[in-house]
Amino acid sequence: MRCRLATVRVALIAQILLWLSPVVQAQQEFTLGDDDNWQQSRAADPTSPEGRLAEAKQLLAGGDADRARTITDAWIKEHERHPLLPEAYLIRGDAKTALGDEYEALYDYEFIARMYPGSEAFVTALRRELEIARQYGKGMKRKLWGIRMAGAEDEAEEIFIRIQERMPGSRIGEDAGMELADFYFDRRKMALAADAYSLFVENYPDSPLVDKARRRLIYAHLASFKGPQFDAAGLNEARTKLEDLKRIRPVEAQKVGADALISRIDESNAAKMLSTAQWYDRIGDPIACELTIRRLIKKYPRSAATADALRFVPEVLKDLPPRVIEQAPDYATLRATILGVTEEPAKTAAAEVCQP
Repeated sequence: MRCRLATVRVALIAQILLWLSPVVQAQQEFTLGDDDNWQQSRAADPTSPEGRLAEAKQLLAGGDADRARTITDAWIKEHERHPLLPEAYLIRGDAKTALGDEYEALYDYEFIARMYPGSEAFVTALRRELEIARQYGKGMKRKLWGIRMAGAEDEAEEIFIRIQERMPGSRIGEDAGMELADFYFDRRKMALAADAYSLFVENYPDSPLVDKARRRLIYAHLASFKGPQFDAAGLNEARTKLEDLKRIRPVEAQKVGADALISRIDESNAAKMLSTAQWYDRIGDPIACELTIRRLIKKYPRSAATADALRFVPEVLKDLPPRVIEQAPDYATLRATILGVTEEPAKTAAAEVCQP
């Protein structure tokens, strides 16, 4: 955990340095001297609000986050209406993050996001939030009474959603969208994951991550199927997406094994129909049972479920009235073809059983 936090802080300091350079330079003036070297002609007044804020930035960049936080605390109290207030909140948030108080920093970043959406600090604040949410989503705890012991997955989820709402169609919105979808997928929340990946494909069709989103969308639909006794809507959605993938991205479809997955889906759907037929048999409804078997054989003739249905269908035929048997397929021929079982035609045998 300490190594991960150290990595986050190093990355943050690097980002701050990149952000700090042009701002500090904007508060200083340089002229080209006779020796063709740039010379500083005016520095920011260290006693002015701008100078104090520049000092806080320099302290933060130099690693003194505690002092930078102290300065910005006082600066914000003294300059509640200053044009640089968003930058002050950003510096204080960065200082808190560098000190390991990233949860408190989120309040400063959120203040910028809500109150100053048109400022230069807005996008930077959202990027800071996204990085914190990533760490929370990966399992990092937030501090409670000074100890990292509180789960923060709810905060991560909320931040991923907010960023997409605030900057739809942007790169940071794209990143947040994928993070949210992966967040659900990793936690086996497959219905939510499917929705998130579907939105990603719809909103970012040209993203380099769109192929990943399509694959994960299919896997999420497949994983939502819990067995023959449950709803098969997820399977049908997955099959549709696989067929679409074969049409629009044949190479990608080949990589994910679309044909094999479709075969598995068909087997699962056939197993569900067999389960339904068996349920009708258990409750004493042979007509519904036989009709379900008919549909099963017609739709999935080569499935394992069809073979199983043909093994027990003779017992079902014994309980059917003659008018239903007359409309039934030739089960004896089907059993001989599919199972290799030779016997008296099922219609005749069943009809004899039904006669008085």
